[in-house]
Amino acid sequence: MKKTIIATEKAPAAIGTYSQAVKVSDANATVYISGQIGLNPANQTLVAGIDAQITQIFDNLKVIAEASGGSLADVVKLNVYLTDLAHFAKVNETMSRYFSAPYPARAAVGVKELPKGALVEADAILALGAR
Repeated sequence: MKKTIIATEKAPAAIGTYSQAVKVSDANATVYISGQIGLNPANQTLVAGIDAQITQIFDNLKVIAEASGGSLADVVKLNVYLTDLAHFAKVNETMSRYFSAPYPARAAVGVKELPKGALVEADAILALGAR
């Protein structure tokens, strides 16, 4: 089994002791994308507002998936963390622009706070070659 660190300048740089994603390869590959908040990769600043943050998160997940050799269509599990669960419908609405059926498994969790004052965060697991 081989472990490859995935890093792309098209997504925000890690802001701590983690990698953007880790790809584990054998016959097929599994990619574990670290939690993404709504950071603009051009300047590492948090975009303003819940709608913009959700969109930026899915844009960030998309480019990291592509850097790993996959796409959002390869996502099998998505975890979403919200500081206000009232925004969950907005997550669903935005997800419908990035994913199509059959949708990945997903969990949504309410949390007290997130890094840099973010309102939402998401991480993903991809199974490359599973489509």
